[in-house]
Amino acid sequence: MLIKAIVLTAIASLNAVVLDTGTSSAQAPAALSGQVSSIEEGAMEGVLVSAKKQGSNITVTVVSNAQGRYQFPATKLEPGRHSIAVRAVGYDLQGPTGVAISADRPATADLTLQKTKNLAAQLTNAEWLESMPGAPDQKLFLQNCTSCHSLQLPLYSVHDSAAFVEVQKRMALYAAGSSPLLPQKLVAQRVSNQGEFALARRADLLKSQAEFLASVNLSEGPKWPYALKTFPRPTGRATRVIITQYDLPQETRMPHDVIVAKNGTVWYDSFAEQILGKLDPKTGKIIEYVVPTLKPNSPKGSLALRADEDGNLWLGMSYQAGVARFDPTAETFKTFPLPPQLNKDYTQTTEVEPSHAKVDGKVWIEDSGTYSIYRLDLASGQFEVFQPFPIPSVNIYDIASDRDNNVYFTVYGRNDIGRIDAKTGQIAIIPTPSKNSAPRRGTLDADGKNMWFGEFRANKVGVFNTNTKTIREWTPPTPWFFPYDVSPDRNGEAWTGSMLTDRVARLDPKTGQFTEYLLPTSTNIRRTFVDDSTTPVTFWAGSNHGHAIVKLEPLD
Repeated sequence: MLIKAIVLTAIASLNAVVLDTGTSSAQAPAALSGQVSSIEEGAMEGVLVSAKKQGSNITVTVVSNAQGRYQFPATKLEPGRHSIAVRAVGYDLQGPTGVAISADRPATADLTLQKTKNLAAQLTNAEWLESMPGAPDQKLFLQNCTSCHSLQLPLYSVHDSAAFVEVQKRMALYAAGSSPLLPQKLVAQRVSNQGEFALARRADLLKSQAEFLASVNLSEGPKWPYALKTFPRPTGRATRVIITQYDLPQETRMPHDVIVAKNGTVWYDSFAEQILGKLDPKTGKIIEYVVPTLKPNSPKGSLALRADEDGNLWLGMSYQAGVARFDPTAETFKTFPLPPQLNKDYTQTTEVEPSHAKVDGKVWIEDSGTYSIYRLDLASGQFEVFQPFPIPSVNIYDIASDRDNNVYFTVYGRNDIGRIDAKTGQIAIIPTPSKNSAPRRGTLDADGKNMWFGEFRANKVGVFNTNTKTIREWTPPTPWFFPYDVSPDRNGEAWTGSMLTDRVARLDPKTGQFTEYLLPTSTNIRRTFVDDSTTPVTFWAGSNHGHAIVKLEPLD
């Protein structure tokens, strides 16, 4: 079949990098270095310094050390004019804002920061939540707002409570894969949101939520009726990192899932568009393929991207009610639409799990329209239905298979991890220690002994031991982190991202210690991916609201 492709070639070609933020004399040659300081603090640790060559789609970021020093190695920045930006909450860059990089000699730029006059514009979603008055339970619903936009939209508004009721009613008509740039109306509500009881409950919630929103926005005057609070900048180990951001071709791109193939190619889907993208991380070159549309009148986009053992890429087609398989060599798609008896207006094939399909020739699929789990027989094209809970079911979210193609699933609507035995069909449900924890997305480690997952409402990282059937939990240090997904690495550590903090957290489960890396821009992270082929490992994620892909390279 013919596939349309969009190609973006970056002017900058960027290679591997080594950065020494310590005091060793054996530093790599620097393309650009300097010190960050302000009148208020003198030398400043934990300031993110970003450089972007003119005409490039790649931004490279390093972090100042305890002496306020930062350094970009020569292998990282090509000769040419680069713009300079910083992230240090409470401060703006006074100058310089640009620098010329030469092939002949290192460049130096000592950066001066000044107190910002617009602190509100710098706050993360989590800092807004921390600033607002009220009990945590009153604010928890604001998690849902960040699925489509930042909290700045409601908090900068002047709506009163009556207006906020109507705003929420309108928002409920849109699919989760929506944004202010690309809103998509639902054709039908999920089964669990239908019926008189669900509608009555929603009406009560909308009223109480509207009253809270009107108490924390600008409806009563030009300033917020509370002090704005910020979180500390990175220190120590959290400054030893290189962050590379790749801008995507269109601002409407919402890279929900990002994965790295065995050959190093980076692939991504778009939450609101029929797009599968391919990125060369060395050059920044991007090729995008148009995913077939099965239901033209339904919302577009994909929420799941996984590879099978042959390197084919599988997409959960969400409201298109099917899954797609892409052959990277032939550059062709094959789609598997649900049969008519399962294909309704509310059907949402959110997740697909082909990782171990060679075991029995079957692929697992999750339907968020009914919260059912399907199993597709690739030989016959038949779908089996597994219903862990009676319809209307609680929210079942992610699925992950082990080596025998048994499937584990997260129960986002409660506080459980589930398992379906591939041979017997028997379903087991294991509750998390934390109540109403909302396990969202998760990943089995390489040997299938541990399933890691994010507890979105409990604000914890969880791991389920598949042998002992026990669950352990850890809480990230930054408030309102709300882990969405968790990925283990080959060293036994676990990585998670956040929709609210603009941070990536790295957990050592042996010590219980977290290292949190601040990102240079507002970054709404969903699916996480760890590339174990590099040393140290490399973390990847999509900036779901920033039309960009983020690569994070820890230096230890």
